[in-house]
Amino acid sequence: MRFHTRKWVKPEDLNPNRALFGGRLLQWIDEEIALYAIIQLEIPRTVTKYMSEIDFVSSAKEGDIIEIGIEVVSFGNSSITLKSEVRNKLTRKTIIEIDKIVMVSLDEDGKPVKHGKTKIEYVSDRLKDE
Repeated sequence: MRFHTRKWVKPEDLNPNRALFGGRLLQWIDEEIALYAIIQLEIPRTVTKYMSEIDFVSSAKEGDIIEIGIEVVSFGNSSITLKSEVRNKLTRKTIIEIDKIVMVSLDEDGKPVKHGKTKIEYVSDRLKDE
């Protein structure tokens, strides 16, 4: 799994227990997954369709740094399925794992559209085509 993004847990990210608010963490995960999917599929109208069970196994506190990891599971005709792990960079403890996140590419009318991708592309792959 590649860890693409780091976030610093600030006071505005905390719940009443002074730990990282789960809703904020899910917002960060959803945004990071969306950006990743849009870049991979090259279709800006790519949206979250499904997220599997969410189980918080540990937390983070103010001042901690967390990392969001993403791994591609599979490509569909109009979708990409990914998984994500978030861990505390300082303690190395896993905070949450999401086994299945499905992102779907849409056309201007909001209908699923084929993206034509079958494998992960890296910047170096795309530069070879130019």
